[in-house]
Amino acid sequence: MSRVLVPLACGFEEIEAVSIIDILRRAEIKVQVASLDENKLVKGANKIVVQADMQVKDVDVDMLDMIVLPGGLDGTYALADDENIQNILKEMDEKGKNIGAICAAPFALNKAGVLKQNYTCYPSFEEQIRIDGYQGDKTMVVEDGNVITSRGPATAICFALEIVKKLRGQEMYEGLKAGLLANYCS
Repeated sequence: MSRVLVPLACGFEEIEAVSIIDILRRAEIKVQVASLDENKLVKGANKIVVQADMQVKDVDVDMLDMIVLPGGLDGTYALADDENIQNILKEMDEKGKNIGAICAAPFALNKAGVLKQNYTCYPSFEEQIRIDGYQGDKTMVVEDGNVITSRGPATAICFALEIVKKLRGQEMYEGLKAGLLANYCS
């Protein structure tokens, strides 16, 4: 069974985090939700509280197949500034493991030096990352090497489905896509 880490920092974007967690679990992927500190109740950007399973400091990278960062402005900056997250991103990239980020969160990937040439993010946030390689609104999800990025809350379902396709294959992807009525995802 594939294992994915979804770290949550105060100010995370709830639609993105919950969509990712929900869809990956529907695909029978083991999702570990981790908080940055000892407080396992993490408040999102819209004051919705999600309970984490563990702390980031207790993550075993060798047990992971992927890490996926939800966006949200405050959450993104916290992930970019967290030493544990930055180290996990670097280690996963060195091992060729999958990395994902949506909305503003590619900023944290860029800070860790793991963001590949082609990416997308929340519109206008590329100015804080880099213009070169930014794919804009050409597509909802961009995959470059071991990194998958997406644009924001409205693209979260398509983003999560692309992760499912990568980790569980086309058949699982198609089944979930149909069941979710997500025919707008390519």
